[in-house]
Amino acid sequence: MLNIKIIATGDIKEAYLRDAIKEYQKRLSAWCTLEEIILKEERISDNPSEAEIKKALEIEEKRILERLSPKSYVIAMCIEGKQLSSEELSAKISEITNTGKSEIVFIIGSSYGLSRGVKERADYKLSISKLTFPHQLLRVILHETIYRSLSIINNTKYHK
Repeated sequence: MLNIKIIATGDIKEAYLRDAIKEYQKRLSAWCTLEEIILKEERISDNPSEAEIKKALEIEEKRILERLSPKSYVIAMCIEGKQLSSEELSAKISEITNTGKSEIVFIIGSSYGLSRGVKERADYKLSISKLTFPHQLLRVILHETIYRSLSIINNTKYHK
């Protein structure tokens, strides 16, 4: 069975977003083992300097990199990543599983994104959209996107 991890920085306070994630996690359990790892978001001031943001991202980077295995295929969710259709992402997931990687790890950063070090560690950079989304909502979208990709791979009626 496919192993997928989602590493995300920061809690979700809104119950409706947590409920949506739980629903997709339940649906995904038929096709994969899914683990979600929620890491602490580093606190910064309301009007942070570039140096303060960089320092926070470096602290978050350490927390993220500690959770990665050398055997993992790492996908960084970032605006400069490649945008794929649902069919293309399902093909990418199939390709990854055929290379012998033991797990796929998707990484979602905090509201300031991901550090350069995390992006450099990534095997692939993926962007959901050119639009900007709150990272909490992106977690819901990513769960749905993974579910849709696996539904394509498994030839179900969900993807139309």
